[in-house]
Amino acid sequence: MLEMELNKIVIDEKRHDQLIVLKEKNGERVLPIVIGLAEASAIKLKISGFEPPRPLTHDLLHSTIKYLEANIDRIIIDKLEENTFHAKIVLKTASGLEKIIDARPSDSIALAVRAHAPIFVEDEIIKQSEIFNKEK
Repeated sequence: MLEMELNKIVIDEKRHDQLIVLKEKNGERVLPIVIGLAEASAIKLKISGFEPPRPLTHDLLHSTIKYLEANIDRIIIDKLEENTFHAKIVLKTASGLEKIIDARPSDSIALAVRAHAPIFVEDEIIKQSEIFNKEK
């Protein structure tokens, strides 16, 4: 499993789908992921330092997790199926238990930037993505 970090967000408001690019931490490999405009905007707002007057959806979820005395330990992008990425949010409770929640990568990354949580990607997904990108 590779640790990756958010490298780039490409937003084109004329299109429904947007692009985020994860880059291998201490490496060169990248993973482009197509996401929706709302999720791309939520990620961009947070990393740009914008503080909304009221909590947005991902801020609300992050606050709720903290209120329940858990934290976002890490994000794992663990599957690529029919050109759709799948992710898991790994929570750690106050008692040390891990809870794993199925999620979209876009929502997972939006939460990761709020929680300063690491993002991991299964090696096989990087390989599948490299093959897919070479065929284009």
